[in-house]
Parts: sequence; structure tokens; C-alpha cells
Amino acid sequence: MSAISIKNLTYVYSKKTPYEKKALDNVSLQIEEGEFVGLVGATGSGKSTLIQHFNGLIRKQEGEVVVDGLDASKKKSLKNLRFRVGMVFQYPEYQLFEDTVAKDVAFGPKNMKLPKDEIDRRVRRAMEVVGLPYDEFAGRSPFELSGGEKRRAAIAGVIAMEPRILVLDEPVAGLDPAGRREILELILKLKAEVSPTVVMVSHYMDDLAETASRIVALKDGRIVADGTPEEVFGDREKAAEAGLDLPTAAKIVDALAARGISLEKTVVTRRALVNGLVKYRKDKSDGNTKAGDENV
Repeated sequence: MSAISIKNLTYVYSKKTPYEKKALDNVSLQIEEGEFVGLVGATGSGKSTLIQHFNGLIRKQEGEVVVDGLDASKKKSLKNLRFRVGMVFQYPEYQLFEDTVAKDVAFGPKNMKLPKDEIDRRVRRAMEVVGLPYDEFAGRSPFELSGGEKRRAAIAGVIAMEPRILVLDEPVAGLDPAGRREILELILKLKAEVSPTVVMVSHYMDDLAETASRIVALKDGRIVADGTPEEVFGDREKAAEAGLDLPTAAKIVDALAARGISLEKTVVTRRALVNGLVKYRKDKSDGNTKAGDENV
């Protein structure tokens, strides 16, 4: 059973009005348990509309949406669906509202009607996982935390429900490079320890090339590319048609090619770029040595 199964999903905003807009156009998508999917596309491509179907925030109009075995179109499924799909919106720190961090993190588990000791266990675990030790942060006001700590507290509130699927909408928006790196490391930790399936919307192609196992690109409400980062970004023509920016490593590969240094187009991460350059230098060195031997 797929973690997320979308079949022929179509969604139109403001139907039968002058403002009618088709946000999703016959989208079909299977996401398997354990995948890390990067969802990309220009503003207005349908990304946010799609992910809001995953936990029933938007009810389907046409098509099928089955998430973790639950039919998202059925009202009786919605409560369980929202516990199983953890949704982290852009700037989640703006959703903090309780007077202490512990109370804020406990909000979701309390809505699950869990026993008090189980709520306490989940709150403590979630805070530890996101790097906010319970003894230090539990009694503090979330509004006194730093920006990065606020974002971690908000994510802890989602993680405390122990969702099987974690969906993140631009989770590193507004952060400096160090903050982005910390949040990405946290997301990988959450995937390993809490939520095995991750879907992340992002405009940062470098981040997705480094972390995602699969890239799905939307354009005008349709899926226009779907594959590994190497497949999607490695096909320069298709990436351009999809309106995608390239990861920095891929841009460097193209710049080097213009100077006669040829590396594989599938080099899309920093590590692959370093490895490719090392191999290129070694091959060139070996070639020069052989040519010298032949001249002896």
C-alpha cells in the first residue's frame, strides 16, 4: 500500500465565476512509504493545493485521494487523517499561541484524547528530537524564543502527534544559510526517527538535490517531471521546460563544460561535483602519463 495515492485529481477554485482557476488538472501520483519527495514548481503551479489534499484541508472535487489507507474524501476519515499526516506550513512559528512551550507542543496529543502520561511522553520526546531539551524549554514562553527555536517548537507540536507522513511547505523560508542547514538536518532526523515518509515543498533546488530521493515538478496544475534529482535536473531541456532552476552544482557543471571540462550532467550535488572533479583530474593525469609512456 502506498503512503499517498492520488488518481486523476482535479481542483478548480471559484468554479463558474469570472475568477475560475484550475489549480490541479488530472494529477495522478503515488508516493511510497519511506520516500523523501521534493515538490517543486513556480508560484501558482498547484503545489500548495496538492499537499492540502493530503490531510483533507482541501476536500477533493474530482479524482481519488487515499493517504495511509484512508479515503480523504470521507468525513469520518478526516480526524485520523490529520493525526497521521503532520503538516508544517510556511513560517510555522506564527501558529504558536500557548503560554508555555510544553503546552503548545501538547496541543495536538490532547486533541487525540490520549492519556495524560502518553501526552507527557510525546511532548518530552518531540522536544528532545527537535533540540529543545524539556527541562530547559518546557516552562518558557514560546514568544521569548529565538526565531530558530520558535520554528523548532512549532515543528515539535506536529511531531508530538507522531505522524507517519510529514509534509512541509517551504520549511526553510526566511532563514539564513546556517538556519536552513539546521532545519534540513532536523528534517532528515525526523524522517529517520518519527515520520518515514516526507514531502517537502521548496524553492531551494540545492536543498532538494541534497536531501530528496525523488523530485516531482508541477506546472500549471500538471506533473511535468518526476524522478530522482539526477534524472530531473540532469535533463536540462526538460528542467527548463518545467521552469526549474538548477542546483548550484549543475550550474557549475555547465559553466565548466563551456571551458572544455566535461562532467556528467547527472552531477547535481556538491559531493558529486567534488567527486567528479577528482575523477576528471585523475583521468586527465592518467591520460598524460600514458601519452608520455608512448613517447618514450
